[in-house]
Amino acid sequence: MSGPAALAAEWVKVRTLRSTAWTLALTVVAGGGLAYLTGWSLRRAEPEHFDALFASFYGLSLAQLALVVFAVLTVGGEYGSGTIRPTLAAVPRRGRYYLAKLAVLALCAAAVSALTVAAAWFAGQSGLASRHTTLTADGVPRTVAGAFVYLVLIALFAAGVAQTLRGSTAALAVLLPLFFLGSQGLGNIPGLRRVTQFLPDQAGVAILHYFGAPDGPRYDRAFGPWGGIGIMALWTALALAAGYVSLRRRDA
Repeated sequence: MSGPAALAAEWVKVRTLRSTAWTLALTVVAGGGLAYLTGWSLRRAEPEHFDALFASFYGLSLAQLALVVFAVLTVGGEYGSGTIRPTLAAVPRRGRYYLAKLAVLALCAAAVSALTVAAAWFAGQSGLASRHTTLTADGVPRTVAGAFVYLVLIALFAAGVAQTLRGSTAALAVLLPLFFLGSQGLGNIPGLRRVTQFLPDQAGVAILHYFGAPDGPRYDRAFGPWGGIGIMALWTALALAAGYVSLRRRDA
């Protein structure tokens, strides 16, 4: 099967999965809804605890989970259903299959990430009412762009893990505790923070003002916002490479 044909086949798979619509829709709805609630709760916050960008993007920590589930089911679902065998029979060049799968997944993730970031931005600022900021304010373009890049990378990272583990259940069993307990929970323990700050999601969210503005007193990371995205990109590349090695070396 040629490259364009492999891409078309992967697109058909993605759009016919029943989980695709609800996971992607949930990403957008959760991102916007949580942003509004966060903004509304910060309307009367004291100046030292107020951050207009935090209001818009804090909810992405939960909204991203729906996007992670989408990526895991898109890649790992074929192993659970057994359709990976006819797929590899039709596309025997595994690298071509893998690239087609990732290309379609990345395009879907990019489209939904753009919608989610837009929904989160406008909903969060609406929740802040008179304390809102504007898209042209200092630091806002960087944070908006970083939020988009972060969501796309988290989807690709999840896809790499799912391909490495060759299944949805195993991948979710690793990723959900990582995001909930590993980096978010252990990341709040001062003695472990020096290590956990380099985990993929903890590094990436630095650009979203989770730890305050980069030049503020609450920012306690050993790297800057784009440095965190770079660390996350490295984790994503490693996960995707591990997935390719698993695909090449192991039978379907």
